[in-house]
Amino acid sequence: MVPKRRGRKFRRTNWPAKPIVIDKSHNPMTDVLRRLFRVVVGQPKDPLDPHVFHQVSLVAFLAWVGLGADGLSSACYGPEEAFLALGPDRFLAPFLVFATAITVFIISASYSQIIELFPTGGGGYLVASRLLGRRAGLVSGCALVVDYVLTIAISIASGADSIFSFLPLHFQHFKLLAGALGIGVLILLNLRGVKESVTFLVPIFLAFLVTHVVVILYCIVTHLGAFPEIAANTAAGTSSGLREQGLFVMLGFFLHAYSMGAGTYTGIEAVSNGLPMLREPRVHTGKRTMLYMSASLAFTAGGILVGYMLINVHPEPGRTLNAVLIDQVVGAWTIGSVPVGRMYLLFSLLSAGALLFVAAQAGFLDGPRVLASMAVDSWVPHRFYQLSDRLVTKNGTLMMGAAALAILFYTHGEVRLLVVLYSINVFLTFSLSQLGMCVHWLQVRHEEPKWRQRILVNGIGLALTLAILTVTVTIKFAEGGWVTVMLTSGLIGLCMWIRRHYSTATQSLQRLDSILTAVPSPPEVDVELPFDNKAPTAVLLVTGYNGLGIHSFLSIPRLFGAHFKQFVFVSVGVVDSNRFKGVDEMQNLRESTEQFLAQYVGFVRSQGLWADSRYALGTDTIDLLVDLCMKVGKEFPRAVIFTGKLVFAEETFLTRVLHNQAALTLQRRLQFAGLQTIVLPIRAL
Repeated sequence: MVPKRRGRKFRRTNWPAKPIVIDKSHNPMTDVLRRLFRVVVGQPKDPLDPHVFHQVSLVAFLAWVGLGADGLSSACYGPEEAFLALGPDRFLAPFLVFATAITVFIISASYSQIIELFPTGGGGYLVASRLLGRRAGLVSGCALVVDYVLTIAISIASGADSIFSFLPLHFQHFKLLAGALGIGVLILLNLRGVKESVTFLVPIFLAFLVTHVVVILYCIVTHLGAFPEIAANTAAGTSSGLREQGLFVMLGFFLHAYSMGAGTYTGIEAVSNGLPMLREPRVHTGKRTMLYMSASLAFTAGGILVGYMLINVHPEPGRTLNAVLIDQVVGAWTIGSVPVGRMYLLFSLLSAGALLFVAAQAGFLDGPRVLASMAVDSWVPHRFYQLSDRLVTKNGTLMMGAAALAILFYTHGEVRLLVVLYSINVFLTFSLSQLGMCVHWLQVRHEEPKWRQRILVNGIGLALTLAILTVTVTIKFAEGGWVTVMLTSGLIGLCMWIRRHYSTATQSLQRLDSILTAVPSPPEVDVELPFDNKAPTAVLLVTGYNGLGIHSFLSIPRLFGAHFKQFVFVSVGVVDSNRFKGVDEMQNLRESTEQFLAQYVGFVRSQGLWADSRYALGTDTIDLLVDLCMKVGKEFPRAVIFTGKLVFAEETFLTRVLHNQAALTLQRRLQFAGLQTIVLPIRAL
């Protein structure tokens, strides 16, 4: 409602704003490409439907599939890289099994505390921003974005490796093309929606889990007699190594192998980043998902390492160690003359390859959400927090897919190189998150009775992740890790430039706000203002009660004199990723839209002019504004549409990306529809 004004009163007619329901049923799609797009992506979803949040949210099981697949799939390459890094020191493998399982549970426990403290999601970016400052948040956010791009690339590449392990060597040159095709399919699935993409992948996830659990258990049960020998070899090898090489050299060998398997722990943070997509109560669902993820990952990764020891596997050309392990465990199974073992091997490798494709889903689920959070803080273009009509962050999905394709082709799909690029940023984000939580528990130690237990969990997590980060950077920098450092540093620099640009533009608009929103209104009159729907009517498109809108209104009498005596203010309440969090948030958006439109109406009517307003809520601003203007144009045949556009001293590609060209797009579409539309320039810089 408009605040009470002193002076004369005026009669309120058709006020506050009238919401307009857009009916598109009378505009059937005639364009073949648009029809095809709808067939592939699906029909729009209504963000105002109170049941839509239940429809698009994930229960713990589906969240385990969508977000936990990244962690579970790392068992396809993390244990292999660690085991191979041991070289001749395979007697250290039991220590590696223990360290792997413990690390998984410690990092998971520390992220469960992050879920409790940040129930709205945000993960490492939000933790670092809130607890360590915006600069630390920027570093964490950029590291996460690069990490999720690499998540997609390494998952797809490793999946292709697994599938092609069963095929003859001369098929290897098709592997890169298969990976690119997999990324394309995932892009289309994620444009359809989160829940749809995850539900589609459930059978693949379960097939991988069941086949690998059977192999691990069968291997352990049939080789129980080998455990005493392994224990004896471990004791003898460790004693000999300490005597001949010394503690620090042995520890160095072990840390090198441990860090090479750091990819095993990636994906654990995905749940804390993806909390907004989980079913209420989100904290409970998130913690249950984290438990499923940590238990399955610790058992699978640790069990595969145990299988390597028991079978004493060795690498074979064109095959992963997991393929060698499964072949030696079940490859000889037969039922009569039917080679059941070979069939099982094929099914296991296909499920592993498919799961790795599924694991790329974590990058598509969480990467766009990190970009959306950073866009709200103006580190990246604001269009990254906009939702499509399928209620997904389309721009973020497309960017993550394109970047992953570029990385895949740059590395030629080499998993070993991708692992080097991959694990640095993961543990940079882990370390910043754990440090932020430790700082938080110290700050609230007088209010939190269990702060000692909580800081112990995050402190151990910090020590582990920081140690892995240090070793990883030291060892892998010259091997290709410098590429990750360069990419992340370049993204940080770009984000700082973008924020500086937005800050300058915002300051300019704030000066406009401080001047124009303070313009005093004339005394009000208690008289019914004249209204004629056939009279010249100015229709102003506004985004909020601000200097931009008032500047546009004041420009009209300056340019056209007293020609327009009727004004209609039109706006769209945009449902973006920052707003799409629940029914209450939708109601807040409706109320805030009505409130600022009522302020415009009150401002104009206080000057003796007739005014009214119209609005709609939705995700596609341009389409909704066009439909609103068409409705108003039918109601007021002599209407002229006015919209404002920021004008910069130097128009560049980046300014066009950072500030959407909505005004020009609207002008073109409305003029084509027969509505007179004028763009009013507003100098920002």
